Amino acid sequence: MHGLIELFNNIAQQFVALPWLETQFWLEATAVILAVAYVWLAARENIWCWPCALVSTGIYTWLFWEVSLLFHTLLNAYYLLMAVYGWQKWKQRENEEIPIQSWSIQKHLVRLVLLTCIAFGLTVFASMWLDSQYLYLDAFITVFSVYTTMMVAHKVLENWLYWIVINSFACYLYFAKEMYLTGALFIFYVLFAVYGYINWRQQHVGRSYAPSASA
Repeated sequence: MHGLIELFNNIAQQFVALPWLETQFWLEATAVILAVAYVWLAARENIWCWPCALVSTGIYTWLFWEVSLLFHTLLNAYYLLMAVYGWQKWKQRENEEIPIQSWSIQKHLVRLVLLTCIAFGLTVFASMWLDSQYLYLDAFITVFSVYTTMMVAHKVLENWLYWIVINSFACYLYFAKEMYLTGALFIFYVLFAVYGYINWRQQHVGRSYAPSASA
């Protein structure tokens, strides 16, 4: 009988020690769910995407700081500020919806060249202190993510095309680093970005032809 009680005690201790019962796990799970909700709601032009982003990035900022990932902490702190900015930007006219805008190819090309140069410059600068096989890819993802988040806040249609490319490279990076769950999450992000582009484009084209249709 004593052996049976001891067995149950050992099982209970192991059960309590399971990672999914720890506070950090639940925080991470909450952040992931809200991050998915943000992408889904943003694709549907729902303003509640920004509160989801605010809470998710707030959690991730703390989690990355706890595990001593400084650059991820800074990137998510930026996302946190952008969530506030985007929320206010979309709320600035309560009775008037912010229209989706589309940029010219020339405008995109200028920004692509500029952002690529910035990413390359950061790589050269960081390589003086860091030795990483994927340093340029890391810089590319970070620089373009920062800029594309601004595009979302301003409802630039092509932001979704940027996210398709960014998240595809991120998938490769995370799988290369054996971060399989995060890589799988970013596969969903790629699919959401495709959905977001199709949805926004349909609405943008519909609004563009609305005056002529009514005429």
